[in-house]
Amino acid sequence: MISRYTKPEMAMIWSDENRFKKMLEVEIFAAEAMSKLGIVPKKAVEVIKKKAKINVKRIAEIELAVKHDVIAFLTCVVETVGHEGRFLHLGMTSSDVLDTAAGAQFRQATKLLIEETKKLSAIIAKLAKKYKMTPIVGRTHGVYAEPMTFGLKIASWYSEIVRSLSRLNFALETVSYGKISGAVGTMAHLDPSIEKYVCKKMELKAEPISTQIVPRDRHSIYFSTLAHVGACLERIAVEIRHLQRTEVSEVEEPFTKEQKGSSAMPHKRNPIISENICGLARILRGYAVTAMENIALWHERDISHSSTERIMIPDASIVLHYMLIKMQVLLSGLNVYPESMQTNIDKAKDIIFSGTVLLSLVGKGVSRENAYAMTQTAAFDARSNKISFEEACLRSQDIKKYMSSNEIKKDCDVKSQFKNVRYIFRRVFKK
Repeated sequence: MISRYTKPEMAMIWSDENRFKKMLEVEIFAAEAMSKLGIVPKKAVEVIKKKAKINVKRIAEIELAVKHDVIAFLTCVVETVGHEGRFLHLGMTSSDVLDTAAGAQFRQATKLLIEETKKLSAIIAKLAKKYKMTPIVGRTHGVYAEPMTFGLKIASWYSEIVRSLSRLNFALETVSYGKISGAVGTMAHLDPSIEKYVCKKMELKAEPISTQIVPRDRHSIYFSTLAHVGACLERIAVEIRHLQRTEVSEVEEPFTKEQKGSSAMPHKRNPIISENICGLARILRGYAVTAMENIALWHERDISHSSTERIMIPDASIVLHYMLIKMQVLLSGLNVYPESMQTNIDKAKDIIFSGTVLLSLVGKGVSRENAYAMTQTAAFDARSNKISFEEACLRSQDIKKYMSSNEIKKDCDVKSQFKNVRYIFRRVFKK
């Protein structure tokens, strides 16, 4: 991933240095397990552990000649170890090392994503509680619907983030697997205890039945989860983009002191973080599709998946990590304008209370069809004559037959809509 969207913590996990370090750990643990079975001399293991070193530049040089990354890695390590290096990789195949090391990297990356998602959830929870009872107009199809609270809107984001955390934890469990089962997965040259030992040391579980690789449905779950979390962030970003529109002006992204919004128009303050997040979410969805296509390989393995994974595993992890941090920045500094929210409610001239009046009429014994017709007529009267919906109801002879002026006025009060908001908050935040 380009440096613009890369944070150092995640970049380190997917660096060549860390990848080769994890591969070396797999080889050393395998040698240790074999020494317990009397296959590898214990002194040889001690020498390997003491002398084995990684040199990323040297590995790259060797790979240019041999055109095989694992052989290049092994050749480099043997150069540092000497004669005892012959005890490395006994009975193993490349994917034993690659997939088990990758499992450890997946585990590191997912834990970091979980950590950042937890930070974001705390920010969202705080914001929701702050604006729990702040009125805002709810919209469906982009059109005024009924009043709600801004806190309720944010609580919905929080609830989705909590589900995202559950998915990330499931992904962590799903990808935390390795395999030391040799070519085509038969363990023909390996004792099962070796796989068990190595995987335990790497904080992984042993793949119950592998081919020559860890089955890629596991990886697919990881990428699908990242795409889901990205879509969750996109949902928040899309909402902020709308609410920041000039004609809405209910919220606004943070804008730093020396920030510039446009090269041509100095007045501009654009929702660039939200737009950035929306764009990157598309990248994650694309990788999720590729990950599913990587599940079906020829027979026990081919390497059609390998080229894609070299790009998408680090890229997707880095992108979501960046998105989570940027969303934290956005919501921590979000400018909220309750007065604009109230202004927009006032613009509706009470028309957003039509559903409440409809139900009141039904409660008075009017059929739903007739109640709907009466209410719709009053609503359209209000729009056509630029009067409030309350006034239109008061001058509707049909509605006045069943509702008093005070009842109509009460139904057109925004507070009447929020009697269960606290209940919803208790349900969402478990308090």
